[in-house]
Amino acid sequence: MHPVRVIAGKEIRDALRNRWVVSATLLLAGLAFALAFLGSAPTGNVGAKPLAVTVVSLASLTIFLLPLIALMLSYDTLVGETERGTLLLLLAHPVTRGQVLLGKFVGHVAVLSLATLLGYGAAGLAVGLVGAGADPQSWQAFGALLGSSVLLGAVFIALACLVSALVRERGAAAGSAIGLWLLFVVLYDLGLLGVLVATRGQIHEQVFPWLLLASPTDIFRLFNLTAFDNVRSFSGLAGLSGQVDFSPAFLLGTLLAWMALPLAGALLVFRRREL
Repeated sequence: MHPVRVIAGKEIRDALRNRWVVSATLLLAGLAFALAFLGSAPTGNVGAKPLAVTVVSLASLTIFLLPLIALMLSYDTLVGETERGTLLLLLAHPVTRGQVLLGKFVGHVAVLSLATLLGYGAAGLAVGLVGAGADPQSWQAFGALLGSSVLLGAVFIALACLVSALVRERGAAAGSAIGLWLLFVVLYDLGLLGVLVATRGQIHEQVFPWLLLASPTDIFRLFNLTAFDNVRSFSGLAGLSGQVDFSPAFLLGTLLAWMALPLAGALLVFRRREL
């Protein structure tokens, strides 16, 4: 069996044993059900499809919650093994450093994917079937939300792996992970808002969309709230979508690049690191 698969399987079993999967699934499912049914309650009066409203609500939830879960799951990927003294033992086996890191990355992505698909999927199916108002485009938007949520989680797992390869202590890794969450989820958007206020909204309309690509959470938001007509009209981003000339495929490709670059950096740093 390939070493990457073996290590990934071990990470999945550890997450099951530590109840990471159960805890993350219940948290995502509970919040998703609450947002889905409370948020879609008034849709009959405004003519919006309940599942489209659910996509808007879950997209906002995902931006705040999923990166934090991903970072907390993976921040000690390497530094934790080093502090416990198990990394040297692991590398004493016929396995390369790249295989160790990739195996851990794949395992953590699988854990987060399982929690996301179960938690969000149950809420989406409940709204789509019980609400009796889901059209094919709403189901497509919901499927895109699930896939892009997994990809967003993979981005932050890759960032956590990079942090874990750079620092020497778990405390520093945890602090850096929280710092990354604050930067991409809170501070960057506040900075963009400050720029808009300072320039009185006169920032060049061809520059502003590219600034959004500097944050994976903003890419995720653009993809899910502008890619489908029924979601875009309800999300309030119909005007922005006219200014942002990015196709859904381009946005997904950019999100994939956000995952690949930190992971490549983590591999490079880990291979040169002295243990």
